[in-house]
Amino acid sequence: MCNIIQRGLRGGFNGLKVDRRNFLRAGATSALALAVSPNFLGGAALAAGDKITATHGGGMCNMNIILSSVIHSVQDEGVDLQLITTPTFADEITMIGAGQIDAGVMPYTSFVALVDAGVPVKIVGGGGINGVGLAAQPGLDSPDKWKGKTLGTFQLDTLETLAYDWFKKKGVNYRDLNVRYFDTTPESVDAFMSGSVDLLSTIEPYGTMLPRQKPGIITLSDGSDIYGDHYTDCVLGVRAGLIEENPAAIKALIKGMMKAQLMAETNPDGTLDKVLGTYYKTSKDLAKIAMSKQVSVIDARDQADFILNRAQSLLEMGYIKKKPDPSIFHWALLEQVIAENPELYGKLKHKSG
Repeated sequence: MCNIIQRGLRGGFNGLKVDRRNFLRAGATSALALAVSPNFLGGAALAAGDKITATHGGGMCNMNIILSSVIHSVQDEGVDLQLITTPTFADEITMIGAGQIDAGVMPYTSFVALVDAGVPVKIVGGGGINGVGLAAQPGLDSPDKWKGKTLGTFQLDTLETLAYDWFKKKGVNYRDLNVRYFDTTPESVDAFMSGSVDLLSTIEPYGTMLPRQKPGIITLSDGSDIYGDHYTDCVLGVRAGLIEENPAAIKALIKGMMKAQLMAETNPDGTLDKVLGTYYKTSKDLAKIAMSKQVSVIDARDQADFILNRAQSLLEMGYIKKKPDPSIFHWALLEQVIAENPELYGKLKHKSG
C-alpha cells in the first residue's frame, strides 16, 4: 500500500517518482543523479581563499553552524562564511548535490544517498545528536490504530528513516501507511495541528512544542527507544573536492562551529537571544528544553557505525542500491583542529568518547 500523497523532492529531483506500487523500489539513486549535472562535478571551487558557502536546516541540530554565522566565529578564523537558507529541504540537497555550495549541515541519510548516486561528497563533522521523534493525534496510541493513517514526513530524511524503523519494530508495515511528504517543517507542523495528518515525524524544537500546543497529542517516540540515548541526526558534509582545494576553509568552519558549540553549552540563554526569532520561532523556555533534547555536536566520529548501520533501512526503502563503507567519512581535518586547539576542545561537554 504505502500510498504516497505528496512528493517531497521537487525541482532537481524530477526523476524521483514514487507511488503506492513502487515506493520501496523507487529509484532515488537515479533521481539524485539527475539532480547533479556533470558540468558541476568538475566545476571550479566556490571556496577560494577566504570564503566558504554553506547551507543548513531548521532543527536544533543546526545550531552550531547557525550560531557560528551569527557570532562570526568562522570569520574570526579568516574565512567568510556565507550561510544560505534554502526555501525547502529538497533545494538544500539539490544545491550541495550539484556542487553549487561548499558545505552543509543536513541529515546523514541525504549524504549516504548522494554518495550512492556517485556524488563526490564527504562527511567531515557532526550536526547534532538525538531530537528526532514521532507524534500522533489524540487516541492513536496502539498499532491496531495506525494502519491506513496518514504519516507526515520528509523524503530521504532521518525523520522518515526513524518512522520506518519505529513502525517496523512495532510490527506495522510501512506500506500500510499513507505517507505524505512535505517541503518544510512549518508546513508539516501546520498540517498536523490542523488534523490533516495523523502521525508526524518531528525534530526539535517542534517535538517539544507540539504536545504543549495541542492537548492530547501523543509522543510515540523520541528515537531513544530504538536507537539508544546517543544517536546522530544531522552531519556536516562538504564537496569532496574542497578537501584538496581549500582544506584551510573547512578547518576554519569546523573550528568556528566548535566555538559556537562551546557558547551553546556554557551560555544557552545568550545563545538563544542571538538566534530566536530569526532562526527558531518559539519561546525561550521551550527552546531551552529543545536544546537539551537535541544537542549540536561537531565531533561525530563515534556516530560512524550508527550511520553505516542505518543504511540498511535506506536500502530496504529503495533509496540506495548498496550500503556505504567508511570511506564516506573524512575525519582528518576535524582531528587536526582538535589537535591544534586542545584547550577549546577540552572544554566541550559533548564529543566523541
